[in-house]
Amino acid sequence: MLRECVDHGYFRGEKCPVCGEAGKFLMSEEELSRIGRTMAGALRHFPEKFDLKMDDQGFVYMRDFISAIKRYNPRYHWLRPHHIVALIETDPKGRYQVSNDLIRATYGHTLELDLRLPTDNIPDCLYYPTTQEEADIILETGLKPSDRKLVHLSKTYGDALNAGRVRTESPVILEIDTVALIDSGEEVQRAARTVYLVRSVPAEFLRRAEEQEVVEAEPTEDE
Repeated sequence: MLRECVDHGYFRGEKCPVCGEAGKFLMSEEELSRIGRTMAGALRHFPEKFDLKMDDQGFVYMRDFISAIKRYNPRYHWLRPHHIVALIETDPKGRYQVSNDLIRATYGHTLELDLRLPTDNIPDCLYYPTTQEEADIILETGLKPSDRKLVHLSKTYGDALNAGRVRTESPVILEIDTVALIDSGEEVQRAARTVYLVRSVPAEFLRRAEEQEVVEAEPTEDE
């Protein structure tokens, strides 16, 4: 459930995590899920389906997106910009960005874009989950995009493990030496709280990560 506390802003759940007040109701779990899935599709994969004009950095106008949702599903006639801002600001993975009256997804695209995301404060090591079958091939030939336009790397071993479990029960986690990778001329971008993007990772910067003990978390279908 999406709500707004007058003192502490937007939050998900029944009560404000800071003061415990119920706050103002904005969106049910079902509405949050449905609009979130629509946003992911429109901003990552098929803006043309919603007649959205997307610039080369992946931005679309907020008002155009809201109008498109209302056309697509009139039941959301009540939708306003603050609902979308609330959804984005409370997204636990930080998958979206608001810039004035523009919005975009920051990763997960199958579209060719020039995202121009931040390239500072990159961790010395990043991680990538794969299957037992593919690990040896990647270690020999390097890491390249598959169903997305860029390679998506995880901030920690645990993040990679949770992301990998969406596709396989026992993922192999590869470690990337990002210091050497960047020194070689490759650009690594910060896309979200735990996700980083790169065009490719040559094999020389990859190795199997040492197994780490991590706190179990629910894997999500849409990283």
